[in-house]
Amino acid sequence: MSDVHPGSEPSADSARHALITLRSEVAKAVVGQEETVTGLVIALLCRGHVLLEGVPGVAKTLLVRTVSAALSLDHRRVQFTPDLMPGDVTGSMVYDARTAKFEFREGPVFTNLLLADEINRTPPKTQAALLEAMEERQVTTDGRPMALPDPFVVTATQNPVEYEGTYPLPEAQLDRFLLKLIVPLPERAHEVEMLGRHAAGFDPGDLTAAGVRAVAGAAELKAARDAVNAVHVAPQVLGYIVDVCRATRTSPSLLLGASPRGATALLRTSRAWAWLSGRDYVTPDDVKALAKATLRHRVALRPEAELEGATTDGVLDGVLASVPVPR
Repeated sequence: MSDVHPGSEPSADSARHALITLRSEVAKAVVGQEETVTGLVIALLCRGHVLLEGVPGVAKTLLVRTVSAALSLDHRRVQFTPDLMPGDVTGSMVYDARTAKFEFREGPVFTNLLLADEINRTPPKTQAALLEAMEERQVTTDGRPMALPDPFVVTATQNPVEYEGTYPLPEAQLDRFLLKLIVPLPERAHEVEMLGRHAAGFDPGDLTAAGVRAVAGAAELKAARDAVNAVHVAPQVLGYIVDVCRATRTSPSLLLGASPRGATALLRTSRAWAWLSGRDYVTPDDVKALAKATLRHRVALRPEAELEGATTDGVLDGVLASVPVPR
């Protein structure tokens, strides 16, 4: 944990230091994924959810496990499959023979960090079971709402290459994710370092042996969130965020542009990044830094643009270059 006396509330500075230290703790188990770790921290600061996209074997699951261990948070993993039922995620009513009553048995969604592995391999009905949990942070069973723990963040993974047997997430559900992070293949030096660790006996199932310790917890996250909410955003920067999102709606390469919810999300992530960078105000560079991760899953390419080789990130780069930056 961070250097906070028992019973005292951590300061914003100590919370920031703890969350920055988190990156070096995660690096003890996961090599070369600093940007993805930063994205997960931003999601926690904004109480948002994350969609991780990357080929199998780039340590997406290990990454979430390590972040939860370094933050002293509970985590659970659900492998999404074609036969997974909504109750397998949210929980269900179970008959108790001892009391002759039906009682609610909590599903894996009752946790702090939920890893929804290969979310696009399960049918829409089960995907939709997560919608209420993600948006309302509660599960309703038999007409009775039950609050989920705080913090509650869904980290869902999807494979970008295997489309057979998958159910693409609808736009409405994609919009519920605060960020879409691309988990890249490691650079050669990082891959050599990773193999060296395994050769030396590294066990992905034993994070304690790898030296991963808890450097922050719920108190630090609360202090950090309060500080992020106090970050100043000038009217000119608010206008810049709106102009960027509106430009996606008029881009000739995009069939679907970012909604007002996307603009709100970009405001939240920009504030969190500004605070992590040590500032109490947002700059246009903060907006640019988070624009692609916040908007890439909220826009859709036109088929003809896709045939011409355009990419979502490339179009967003063009949008950012075309929108005047406030001085």
